[in-house]
Amino acid sequence: MAETIQLHFDVPGDDFTRAGEASGQTKRTLKKIGFSSDTIRRVSIAMYEGEINMVIHAGGGVIDVEIAPDRIEMWLRDKGPGIPDVELAMQEGYSTAPDNVRSLGFGAGMGLPNIKKYTDDMKIDTEIGVGTTVYMAVQNH
Repeated sequence: MAETIQLHFDVPGDDFTRAGEASGQTKRTLKKIGFSSDTIRRVSIAMYEGEINMVIHAGGGVIDVEIAPDRIEMWLRDKGPGIPDVELAMQEGYSTAPDNVRSLGFGAGMGLPNIKKYTDDMKIDTEIGVGTTVYMAVQNH
């Protein structure tokens, strides 16, 4: 693979049946290219967690993925309410998910901690009432 591959996904809000489509398509693309199973697993977990967060908290959004031979970069952008306290949101088990979402098995408060755990680089840019951009990168080992 000599050049980068760009992927773009629209993530619909409040649709748990479609949540995971973007991470699934990215996973299939990485497999087809021949990335290592460890790299694919890390990208898939981090991207899925971000995708679910967009559905639960932000009414959806967009995901852009750039695949290079040595690195996969992902930008998850939403126009949701923003994250009031990023440090608190990064704590395992902290969740603002409503009960109806928790009853579906989501909202355990592991999304952002898992993204941090499975990526080599993560940045959160959030503004209350405007939205959030989560940048993630995984090195291909």
